[in-house]
Amino acid sequence: MADKYIETRNLAVGYNGKAIIKDICVSIEKGEIVTLIGPNGAGKSTILKSISRQLQLIDGAVILDGSDLCSFSGKALASKMAVVLTDRIRPDLLTCHDIVATGRYPYTGRLGLLSSDDEEKVDAALRSVNAEELGNRDFDAISDGQRQRVLLARAICQEPDIIVLDEPTSFLDIRHKLELLNILSVMAKEKGITVIMSLHEIDLAQKVSDKIICVKGKQIYDYGTPEKIFDEGLIKGLYEIDNGFFDPVFGSIELPKPEGEPKVFVISSGGTGIPIYRRLQKEKVPFAAGILYTNDIDYQLARLLAAQVITEEPFAEISDMAFKLAAETISKCEHVINAGYKPGKINGRINDLLVLAEKCNKLK
Repeated sequence: MADKYIETRNLAVGYNGKAIIKDICVSIEKGEIVTLIGPNGAGKSTILKSISRQLQLIDGAVILDGSDLCSFSGKALASKMAVVLTDRIRPDLLTCHDIVATGRYPYTGRLGLLSSDDEEKVDAALRSVNAEELGNRDFDAISDGQRQRVLLARAICQEPDIIVLDEPTSFLDIRHKLELLNILSVMAKEKGITVIMSLHEIDLAQKVSDKIICVKGKQIYDYGTPEKIFDEGLIKGLYEIDNGFFDPVFGSIELPKPEGEPKVFVISSGGTGIPIYRRLQKEKVPFAAGILYTNDIDYQLARLLAAQVITEEPFAEISDMAFKLAAETISKCEHVINAGYKPGKINGRINDLLVLAEKCNKLK
């Protein structure tokens, strides 16, 4: 078992001496990516500010590499931990290069003069986030997304063992979200840097994280691997979702299914039905789907979006019961959509459903 690199022991965090979240007990291994998720205002930023010593702890302790966080001097902590928070900095007349260069200050002398080696590390940090062209521009004159990349470069330039980030993907377009998270993933896996951050995009959190901390209420709601946390019911409870679904297979949030009895029957398999399901949902048309094997990718989405799903067990021939139910449902629907289904030997009775739909002049 790997050693605990960061550990919180009965940690309580809050403001003005009043705890808003208590009994935080988590352990983080070196090189892990740990992401905090949860609804707005739950306290994710408060936790991050507390473990990075931006806020005074209300109770408990944060243990870093075997030592109490409070025992580190400011300079010693800065050489171990870099912090990128959502608080906007407003520097006067500083270029992006100047901002990134502040990441070297824990290693400079009292005058804060950068050596040629320091300057090379500043340039390398800007290159690592594809921001070389921003170096000579005023930090105040660039976009929010560009600022986010420059601040990440500053953290990289600091050469920390730990990076703490609060919503680092805010203001970034999808290309730069993916780019930033890939940079963090490489740093964690290749350089052993521990990453602790908050994200609103739970689909990205599911894909990039080693551990997830769910924040809601006065205690940690849940904590564990993405495989444990990204469960349909758990995410629904965490965010109190009552107007849609979280799909753990696709890692996506789905709008509610259309209400009412099915008007359309969709025959599909192997992903051919997914675009049709989404189109019918957007058009608010209730539909039925079948006959789907429960290990089919179409089933995973149909169970959330379809008014009715007719299923069969994997690798089994289509039973009389399933076929009868599908035929009865087709008779009640206005039309049938063939999404490009190509039946094989084991599910050949789907051809009989298509023939039935054509005889009833319902096949599209």
